[in-house]
Amino acid sequence: MKKSFILLFLSLALFSHQEKVVAQTLNVSTAQELQDAIAEAKAGNEIVLQNGVWKDIQIKFYGEGTADKPITLRAETPGKVSIEGVSNLKLGGKYLVVKDLHFKNGYTPSNSVIQFKINEDSIANHSRITNCVVDEFTQPNREVSDHWIEFWGRNNQLDHSSIVGKSNFGPTVRVFLKGNEHVNNHHQIVYNHFGPRPRKGGPHGETLQIGSSHTSMTPSYTNVSNNFFDRCNGEVEIISNKSNFNEYRNNIFFESEGSLVLRHGNYCTIDGNVFIGNDDSEFIGGIRVINTGHWITNNYFYKIRGNEFRSALAVMNGIPKSPLNRYNQVTDVVVAYNTYIDCKSPFQFGVGTNIDKKDVLPASEIRSARPERMLLANNLVYDHKEDQYPIVNYDDVGGVTFKNNILNSENKSGVTSDGISTKVFEVKQVSEDLYIPTKNQEDVFHGFDFETIKSDLFGADRQKQNSIGAISLPVSGNQVLVQKNLYGSKWFSTEASNYTPKTIAVSSAKSLISKLKNAHSGDILSLKSGVYKINTTLLIDKNITITSSDKDKKAELRFATGITGFEMHPKGILNLENISIKGDKTQDAIVTLDKNMSKAFNLFIKNTEISKFKSVIKAYKASFADTIAIDNSNIKDCLTGILLNTETDAKGDYNAEFVFITNSTFDQVQSSVLNYYRGGYDESTIGGNLVLKNNTFTNSGQADESGLLIQNHGIVNVIFSDNTFRDNPVKEIAILWGEKGQKPVNNVTENSGEIRIEQNLKQKLMY
Repeated sequence: MKKSFILLFLSLALFSHQEKVVAQTLNVSTAQELQDAIAEAKAGNEIVLQNGVWKDIQIKFYGEGTADKPITLRAETPGKVSIEGVSNLKLGGKYLVVKDLHFKNGYTPSNSVIQFKINEDSIANHSRITNCVVDEFTQPNREVSDHWIEFWGRNNQLDHSSIVGKSNFGPTVRVFLKGNEHVNNHHQIVYNHFGPRPRKGGPHGETLQIGSSHTSMTPSYTNVSNNFFDRCNGEVEIISNKSNFNEYRNNIFFESEGSLVLRHGNYCTIDGNVFIGNDDSEFIGGIRVINTGHWITNNYFYKIRGNEFRSALAVMNGIPKSPLNRYNQVTDVVVAYNTYIDCKSPFQFGVGTNIDKKDVLPASEIRSARPERMLLANNLVYDHKEDQYPIVNYDDVGGVTFKNNILNSENKSGVTSDGISTKVFEVKQVSEDLYIPTKNQEDVFHGFDFETIKSDLFGADRQKQNSIGAISLPVSGNQVLVQKNLYGSKWFSTEASNYTPKTIAVSSAKSLISKLKNAHSGDILSLKSGVYKINTTLLIDKNITITSSDKDKKAELRFATGITGFEMHPKGILNLENISIKGDKTQDAIVTLDKNMSKAFNLFIKNTEISKFKSVIKAYKASFADTIAIDNSNIKDCLTGILLNTETDAKGDYNAEFVFITNSTFDQVQSSVLNYYRGGYDESTIGGNLVLKNNTFTNSGQADESGLLIQNHGIVNVIFSDNTFRDNPVKEIAILWGEKGQKPVNNVTENSGEIRIEQNLKQKLMY
């Protein structure tokens, strides 16, 4: 009897265990099975998505897990489950985990791709997104705003994920604090790879935004640590802090055209971060300071060449009695134990001061409140090439105290203090981009609460070994600033393919059309000399070069009546070199799609002749070129020239980031040769770049109602030099923006009007 009872007990126990094992894993292969599995899931269950493409699916993942038994939604094989088409994911409940999914080839139908909230009654808490990828999951129309990941609730986490390629409006990741259930949230954003994010050509291109101006006085306690911000170029604010008590620790900002910006909110900690620039860009920034109570410690800055808003340390002036959405005064901020290597004028104060613009801006926009009770102490500045102006002050810095800051260059700037001294000291390179001092500078300043700065950039105990700068000797191990394998999803890479471009011979119009369609991105179409009569628009949706095989005998592309020459598609790159393209004034030479230009295009024209078109380049609204470059080319007998002027909403947007026109001739262009426009009072972007150098303009502009030959309204960065203007029947050649340092240099004008400088450009307020 006893033996039978034991056998029965063991059988029941085994059966129960088997049931438990089976119940823990719910395999699904259809949307209906997934929906049913989510409805049935209990704490400890795993829902496994079958490998393959899940298209046009809106997942609502809800449930009540526990800390030790979360409910998990994952891929059968990491990276083998792709969420595509019109799709998104929303979470609601507690202790939910999503892992190993790949969002690509699509876009969200809602405000977000992944959202820690299903609705107001179903908010996620203690939930996690890990080892996932969101890859160019961007809206077809760049003007449609969304966020790829929205944080709501409390104690949620994004980790070891790769977030790449957002090109439309809206921050990539957004933390919301609307309501008590979302404040004091303690979210964790850790070990992710953000970027590259392409240039957007306007504001609202942040990679990470925590809070908003309306909730900026709210405590968030979000932790952003150990992330890799890789060429995040969306706008001037890589991170836009807009709430209180957040921490930014040990992040890498690699060649990202912007800054970590303390835009709103107070009492943030910025510790142990690395900012890496280069010699080629003046748009890569560091930390921009606004508001109260921040501690900026142990950060390392290398080759930050930016100025003003993008300087290594940009301390802004505030607006007296500022409204929530503008600029509060900087007070009670500590900047200590940071290292600056080969940075251009790393300390810039009074950034944004605009008292001289009181005639064109309302009093509520005048930034005249200077920093108060700010401390700079124990910072180390080293330049391999002497920089005698380490400090730039756009206003008085009497409210800033300097203590024990050491430079290796003589300080000839307008700000001097006993707390800024020049010493002879050396640094040595120990790994790529990392220079450390050969000797500790031990004369540190011990300020109030400085004992709370317990370690240096690499975690060394400052109580045992302390030194001015971010790094104290000895440095343990072989320290490397960027170890890419630490960040993002293990199964995903942003590295470019190793494809070797092919040169493809073309001898007829039919062959050109066919081979263009079938070419691989990067290929070169080499045209035999002769005339190619083209009766269809050539679509450019990849990187293509079209050139003549004989540089002395240019091939001529002659487009039929009414047929547009080239149509630029998202990610299209067109290189025209040593050819001639000709119309009959019934077509545009190069035009973008009129809608759904989801990503940027690029255009490079060299040693090329363009003649007899309605327009040379025409960009539709919401289209954007990263670079348009025309060099050593001849543009003649066209109705109008280059039209980059469709962003007229005065919201800071524009149609191209870089426009280079060099060594070229423009003759008999009836309307404006160039109309390049940015409207709206905005500091959140590079603001457009125009280089107009060593060109000749003749007999052009007579039909343009503006009376201007070159229109560059609102473009921030302009080089206007060494050009010749002859016999152009216009009132003015151009109007340059004096406040931005624009001025004509070595230009020759004959019977062509004047080049006028307007110091303070009147612009429509965006806010």
